[in-house]
Amino acid sequence: MGSKGNIGEAKNRSSLSIFITFGMCCFFYLLGSWQRSRFGKGDRIALQITKQTDCSILSDLNIEMHNGEQPFTKVKKFDPCPDQFIDYTPCHDQNRAMTFPRENMNYRERHCPPKEERLGCLIPAPKGYVTPFPWPKSRDYVPYANAPYKSLTVEKAVQNWIQYEGNVFRFPGGGTQFPLGADAYINDLASVIPLDNGMIRTALDTGCGLGAYLFKKNVLAMSFAPRDSHEAQVQFALERGVPAIIGVLGTIKLPYAPRSFDMAHCSRCLIPWDANGGIYMMEVDRVLRPGGYWILSGPPINWENNYRAWQRPKEELKQEQRKIEQIAELLCWEKKSQKGEIAIWRKRENCRERVSRATLMYKKMEACITPYPETSFPDAASGGEWKPFPQRLNATPFRIKSGAVPGVSSETYQHDIKLWSKHVRYYKRVNKVLDTGRYRNIIDMNAGLGSFAAALDSPKLWVMNVVPTIAEKDTLGVVYERGLIGIYHDWCEAFSTYPRTYDLIHAYGIFSLYKNKPEGAVILRDEVEVLMQVKRLAAGMRWTTKMVDHEDGPLFTEKVLFTVKQYWVAGENNSTTPL
Repeated sequence: MGSKGNIGEAKNRSSLSIFITFGMCCFFYLLGSWQRSRFGKGDRIALQITKQTDCSILSDLNIEMHNGEQPFTKVKKFDPCPDQFIDYTPCHDQNRAMTFPRENMNYRERHCPPKEERLGCLIPAPKGYVTPFPWPKSRDYVPYANAPYKSLTVEKAVQNWIQYEGNVFRFPGGGTQFPLGADAYINDLASVIPLDNGMIRTALDTGCGLGAYLFKKNVLAMSFAPRDSHEAQVQFALERGVPAIIGVLGTIKLPYAPRSFDMAHCSRCLIPWDANGGIYMMEVDRVLRPGGYWILSGPPINWENNYRAWQRPKEELKQEQRKIEQIAELLCWEKKSQKGEIAIWRKRENCRERVSRATLMYKKMEACITPYPETSFPDAASGGEWKPFPQRLNATPFRIKSGAVPGVSSETYQHDIKLWSKHVRYYKRVNKVLDTGRYRNIIDMNAGLGSFAAALDSPKLWVMNVVPTIAEKDTLGVVYERGLIGIYHDWCEAFSTYPRTYDLIHAYGIFSLYKNKPEGAVILRDEVEVLMQVKRLAAGMRWTTKMVDHEDGPLFTEKVLFTVKQYWVAGENNSTTPL
């Protein structure tokens, strides 16, 4: 999505270069190392695959500047950052975080550095970084060198969640709330929630414990957890091939559209659900679809039998659960089951007289209730009838049929599906390993209606669909109605993830979106003059690049730039040489 802009007057070129330079730095940080794309140092098989695919198979276009324009000035080389920055996450930097108030977890939220404090260097991979295991093996094993942090093995030693074995971490599928394993726990949930018929497709997992195992039910879970003292929960999730971001329920709203998720889950996530007038439950209600389910597993549920083991006063736990029950009733949630320490509520399909509030990134959380969409008759399902997955993937979403996305009709939606199916077929012809399982974690920087992800749909991969906060149309709700996942984000800031967490990044029209902003982002599919500058900057960042024509032929000014990041790690001779 997004209109295409040409680079006009020469006076705009210096600002364009600044835009792309900043974007490329963010892009490099997000993508991680060459070997994150499923091959590492010494991996002979992967090296042979690489020689046959990606940029090495493409016929690089030799495009010169025209119209009497001056050639680009030489782009400076980007130096490596010091080795201590291997896991630097700019907007979740621990040193910066500790300077903010601790009230309501404010210090765990996003706090991005000002321009003068941003790093101007390239994040190295840790020494010894190796090829991540392919899915589904990656669900259960992570190479120790890729996330060399053992603190979780100590803190969660009795939970059977993570174990250190030789040169790998193993994830047995256990947890405090999963004494019989995550699969058995999910089967218990499935006795109440329809997890087996495609009706539950998207889930919000507060924490990073369950998402890896919901894939068996074809449920796509978005996990989030703070970057806290024991580190690496989100990093481990992404290394395992599980969708996750660094985040917390604190003072600002979650970066998701209203009515996004079919299910939300908390297992010992340590969130005070009864606090602040129930504001956190109201935030879950905002992102939960009418008819969706909320699962609370652990304290204070079943306090009568567990208060001694939890070492908390009996009356305190009793009052906590009572408040949760009261808030759930005010939210129009119906309690469907309580078995042991697992309680399940269902948000009603329709409810009246709820107060409206808009939402976007960095909006303050408010103690108010988000309204249900209006219906034509009292008993109708608010927000439209649910469709099972995969039927909902290409069915016209309610938001489009109801006119909630201005300028997008059922016809333009179907055209978008056909267009991106065509684009993806072309990508697969160019890169013949695109859908083989080599790429597990994929991000689309300007997702539009989510049709790139829909065209790629495969159990071997998942796509984080990003809707920029300045996009002309707010389409994130459409993405979720299709059974996909995504997030709001401003690409002038770093993404809420660790370095080296995505295997493949797709970008379409990002510069066109940010061209009037003080900074910009990398473009991989855009006008040729923009891509020429990206190509030169990429060379200074150790990327091989190949540019190819539009799939409809060379007369189209829009081109496609393919890039591959080179292998290099901390502690090596890391002088940067343009390719």
